Amino acid sequence: MITGEIKNKIDSLWDIFAAGGLTNPLEVIEQITYLMFIKELDTSDNKREKESSMLGLTFKSIFSEKIYIGERSIEGKQLKWSIFRDYPANKQYEIMQEWVFPFIKDLHDDKDSAYSKYMSDAIFKLPTPLVLSKVIDSLDEIYELMDKEEKNISSKEKT
Repeated sequence: MITGEIKNKIDSLWDIFAAGGLTNPLEVIEQITYLMFIKELDTSDNKREKESSMLGLTFKSIFSEKIYIGERSIEGKQLKWSIFRDYPANKQYEIMQEWVFPFIKDLHDDKDSAYSKYMSDAIFKLPTPLVLSKVIDSLDEIYELMDKEEKNISSKEKT
């Protein structure tokens, strides 16, 4: 269930998109979905790394090596949400537009997969570094509230 505080944060997120000129609800949902996917890639990768470490297993992060886009390369760790979210707005935008988005488009090797077919048409549409920065901050706040809510529910269930 969406609480009042989370609903207000989601409404604020929509306002950020509208102020940035993205008003088509389908485009907004699409962009939010891409960004949530990028955030969850980082979260999932961190969780698998932690679990592997606890079990003494070898772990290879999808962000562990250099990432190549054409002739250019970047350290994979820079594509992690938990890293680039702390960059200044212009750097966030550059990383997202030039590296993260192309990276997620080519994540799946099988070009005939549903993922590859869907992502082949994916376009990063956030218009400015400031809009992206505000959206990143807003999504982080929403996730933080959801985590807090989940912990509250879990603690109430235990009593």
